[in-house]
Amino acid sequence: MSSPPQQQTAHGDPAIWALLPGEVIERPTLQDRYGGRKQAGIAPSTTSPNVMLFSDPPAGEPFGQFDGWRADGCFHYTGEGQRGDHQMKSGNAAILNHRAEGRALRLFLGTRSMVIYQGEFELAADVPYYTTDVSEGANGPTRNAIVFRLRPLDVRARPSSSSLDGVIAAALEDVPVQEQWTETAFVAPSRKHLRAERNAHALVLALRERLIEQGHELTRLKIVPAGEAKPLFCDLFDRTTNTLYVAKGTVERGAIRMAIGQLLDYRRCLEPAPHLAVLLPSRPRPDLCELLAGVGMEPVWRAGKQFASLDS
Repeated sequence: MSSPPQQQTAHGDPAIWALLPGEVIERPTLQDRYGGRKQAGIAPSTTSPNVMLFSDPPAGEPFGQFDGWRADGCFHYTGEGQRGDHQMKSGNAAILNHRAEGRALRLFLGTRSMVIYQGEFELAADVPYYTTDVSEGANGPTRNAIVFRLRPLDVRARPSSSSLDGVIAAALEDVPVQEQWTETAFVAPSRKHLRAERNAHALVLALRERLIEQGHELTRLKIVPAGEAKPLFCDLFDRTTNTLYVAKGTVERGAIRMAIGQLLDYRRCLEPAPHLAVLLPSRPRPDLCELLAGVGMEPVWRAGKQFASLDS
């Protein structure tokens, strides 16, 4: 790996940084002056001791990338990699190794044309980065992304601009059943209006109404596992019977297998361990009923205006 160029004192040398936080500059001019790639989000320079970072939070949020200031006083910056899980190489490695290579991290808002310089940053010493789930494109699969925690060096940390801080303050808490927050909303928000999710939410509201008529105490649970950056949401929790529900808008095998995984994930965070049930729009096939019974889960399905299970 080649070493970055050394600082020099000659006036106009690209090794001498002249931009001030808040200044606006055309990206081509920036690259002509300080080097680095002209289109990538992470642009290590071979002509100056800098790694330029470009962030466009509104463009990233539809894919579950919540760049921005967080309550911990750091700017959280999603690493690079357009396909598959992020790897600690190329631009990501340049951020991780910036101190050892003598490079400054220079953050800009915007990715093309005019960009706004935010200041010099460094990786947080305690937790330099973490990983989380994001979407690969509008309808692509979920993948593992690297998110760097950047501490400001020449500007003050700003108040949190992330919607995540408003939903992960507590590791476990109730949320309204009517609230349509889902895990998808924080991983791939562009998919949040899929028909299956709408159908599942309608099932939840109908079951809730039926159980309230029977005198049950109902809520939803928001769960934030230790070390995770995004919350999990069950669909319904019946406190009266200690039953945790996940709803699916289809009885297709893949949906039921996903429900099994979700319920097992939720259950490990709860004490005492709840009963587990999968809420479905119709009775599943016998093999799928056997699958659910084999892992200790109960299928519950809509039967006209009522709800049925294998025991009813």
